[in-house]
Amino acid sequence: MADVGEVLMSVLSTIRVPKPGDRVHKDECALSFSTPESEGGLYVCMNSFLGFGSQYVDRHHARSGQRAYLHITRTRKAKVDTEFYFIILHILTISIYMSSDILCYSHRKKMTWDGEVRQESRHAADLKQLENGIKIPPSGWRCEVCDLQENLWMNLTDGKVLCGRRYFDGSGGNNHALLHFQETGYPLAVKLGTITPDGADVYSYDEDDMVLDSKLPEHLSHFGIDMMTMEKTERTMTELEIAVNQRVGEWEVIQESGTTLRPLFGPGLTGMKNLGNSCYLNSVMQVLFTIPDFQNKLVPSFILPYLKIVLAKLGYGLLSGEYSKPAPDPGDENGASEPRGDQIGIAPQMFKALVGRGHPEFSTNRQQDAQEFLLHFINMVERNCRSGPNPSEAFRFLVEERIVCQQSQKAKYTQRVDYIVQLPVPMDQATNTEELQEAERRHEEGDSSAPTVRAQIPFTACMAALSEPETLTDFWSSAVQAKTTATKTTRFASFPDYLVIQIKKFTFGLDWVPKKLDVSIDVPDTLDLSALLATGQQPGEELLPEVAPPPLMTPDVEVKGILVLDDSTVSQLCEMGFPLEACRKAVYYTGNTGIDAAMNWIMSHMDDPDFSAPLVLPGCSSGPGTTPTESLSEEHLATIVSMGFSRDQATKALRATSNILDRAVDWIFSHLDDLESMDVSEGGRSAAESEGGRDPPPGPRVRDGPGKYELFAFISHMGTSTMCGHYVCHIKKDQQWVIFNDQKVCASEKPPKDLGYLYFYRRVAE
Repeated sequence: MADVGEVLMSVLSTIRVPKPGDRVHKDECALSFSTPESEGGLYVCMNSFLGFGSQYVDRHHARSGQRAYLHITRTRKAKVDTEFYFIILHILTISIYMSSDILCYSHRKKMTWDGEVRQESRHAADLKQLENGIKIPPSGWRCEVCDLQENLWMNLTDGKVLCGRRYFDGSGGNNHALLHFQETGYPLAVKLGTITPDGADVYSYDEDDMVLDSKLPEHLSHFGIDMMTMEKTERTMTELEIAVNQRVGEWEVIQESGTTLRPLFGPGLTGMKNLGNSCYLNSVMQVLFTIPDFQNKLVPSFILPYLKIVLAKLGYGLLSGEYSKPAPDPGDENGASEPRGDQIGIAPQMFKALVGRGHPEFSTNRQQDAQEFLLHFINMVERNCRSGPNPSEAFRFLVEERIVCQQSQKAKYTQRVDYIVQLPVPMDQATNTEELQEAERRHEEGDSSAPTVRAQIPFTACMAALSEPETLTDFWSSAVQAKTTATKTTRFASFPDYLVIQIKKFTFGLDWVPKKLDVSIDVPDTLDLSALLATGQQPGEELLPEVAPPPLMTPDVEVKGILVLDDSTVSQLCEMGFPLEACRKAVYYTGNTGIDAAMNWIMSHMDDPDFSAPLVLPGCSSGPGTTPTESLSEEHLATIVSMGFSRDQATKALRATSNILDRAVDWIFSHLDDLESMDVSEGGRSAAESEGGRDPPPGPRVRDGPGKYELFAFISHMGTSTMCGHYVCHIKKDQQWVIFNDQKVCASEKPPKDLGYLYFYRRVAE
């Protein structure tokens, strides 16, 4: 047998030292969900730093020629809440495996949801604390103003102990800690009853949020408090929020906490570990991988693009049943205890890192909106499936918008692509209005025993609100060459294979504070949308002329017949967050008449397909953002071509929208009539250059069919806003509803279909 030193020297040139920014995948196999705890452990390539399970390391060695791997195994020490890592370095040759023990160390980690992820306070590092001699005892606290003995907060600057805010029901405190901040400006306070060796609740009045204080032990020690000896005596703010929601019953009902649920195991019944506020991702991916388009034929391989590898790995992990096994009791060395519902499951760390890369929200550990993540993921799939099967086509459909000028009765038709139907919630249509008013009256009178009543909204009322005509005021009609009133109706131009309905529960109050509507909607098991199918231009119906509205000239802004846009108004609109081109059009079409008129124009045209398209002035052949063909992004061109358009059509769309992909896609769907006249074939050649056959119609690849559907899954949210709370999903499998609550997978007894947030329907075959 070869000497260990000789073998080490033979592979030394292939070993690379990790640099800053290199990620070492020491916790998860790149092609499966094997971990150091799995049988055979994990092998980390010492050149690429990718990890491989024992079933894949030989394949990687044969393909790459790499011989040096770090072999990591990890076992749990019985009855001790600590994980031990035994790391063994293996030098692999084609026929000989040699090993030598290198290192042993312990590590402990915890991944659970505990509310919204908090940020470090900007005041923590340099907080000034007064030398006033105040020392706070370890117990027996009272508010220094009103003698209240609970919900007490100590200001970290001067040590004042005062009561917290008054809650909506009259409980809590008397606002003395808040009043103290308003008088002194001292920003940070700690909730005394929550101090433990692991931390405490810290609130920043200046930042108006719960925060982290990395110097909390030092700040508490200044007033004589030793964190290591303190015990928790009050509920944290997260626990209070959960308790409030549980009083409403939302958490218990959605999670079916009141019944004993039967754990399920097997293929397609695999739980997903919560990586820290990743329940939104878990719920969405569980639903998507019940759809055949996403249960693709991809097998973990070294030759596929990275996204497809990660998706194939995730699909295999969820569908194979290999990881759908009961999680052992932490105190049971042999894992012989009865199943508790929790599974070993899979931890989608690499998938979360990939889909969140470069995104300001999904790259963090903060809670997110499941609907926004679904659209983000579909967008990723669209970009990465330019050739071959595209599973997102299952959701893609066309929407037709018909605008009728009320003065001329002429119409305008536009189409756009969409993936989700957003269903409004008409609160004025609640069937239990009297109960709601009575409960509100009792709450306003301070009756703490008043029940919380949930609004009952008929699903038919939501559909009626979606389909009813919308009145557009201040609409510029090209037929009458003036502003008038118009009506807009929205219909389906095609029906997708799978229909996603979002209940618009999250809205803004009169004070622009985000809030969640607490509603119950009788969502049906079957749905027939045939009556909402678009009919297109009606016989004898005249269309509005395609004429751009003229600028409203005023003497102080007209220069040689050209309207000079008021830059200050444009800047004010941009500062509000609106796209630059939309702001320029708003100022142009209102003739520089001021910020109010421009703002009204924006609000009236925000839903227009070309809202963000460049402004094209009369007499100009193109807008200011026109881009020459040679500078267009090939990636953007390929993306649009993959959606069924020709290269010439994609080029025209990108040139009209300054080479911005999202705007080009919107533009192309609002100019389908113009594209039809281009007479361009699928290969990008003119009809004269084509050898034969008629050109395919322009437009996206959509799977049209009957508009009859059946419900097969829904995602529910618990909490007060999308930035906190928890998500679970219910999926119908073999006529049995199953609840997926992170690692817990159980048979559902009472699926709360009336409290869902996202509903997933599949087409019923006729």
